[in-house]
Amino acid sequence: MSYPQLLTAEEKLEQGKQALGIPRIVVICGSTRFMADMQEANLRETAAGHIVVAPGCNMKEPHALWATEEQAEPLKARLDALHRAKIRLADEVLVVGDYIGDSTRAEIWYAASLGKPIRYTHPDVNPLLDGAA
Repeated sequence: MSYPQLLTAEEKLEQGKQALGIPRIVVICGSTRFMADMQEANLRETAAGHIVVAPGCNMKEPHALWATEEQAEPLKARLDALHRAKIRLADEVLVVGDYIGDSTRAEIWYAASLGKPIRYTHPDVNPLLDGAA
């Protein structure tokens, strides 16, 4: 007697997206210093028919939600976890900007560990090419 192969959560998600006719999902990663470039990338990806998920908070800009260290630290941790979830949801990663900081580098390595295709607006900053962690 043979048993059906159980699907992974990722396979179930992919089947669900296909069954629902969900367009390709692109997650934008990069330093928030490139927010204007991220908005332009969002516009272009959306015009190409993709669903775009991107950073929703720029903690480099003052805001009451992260005005104090007590507010900022737990929020940063929640935003990091949220962005990793966006990477898991996405079909592809688009890295925006000509600089890769520690947070973006960690996101790139995370996406690569999941086998996500990764594109760069500036391919010369790809940390996967030089093996930098």
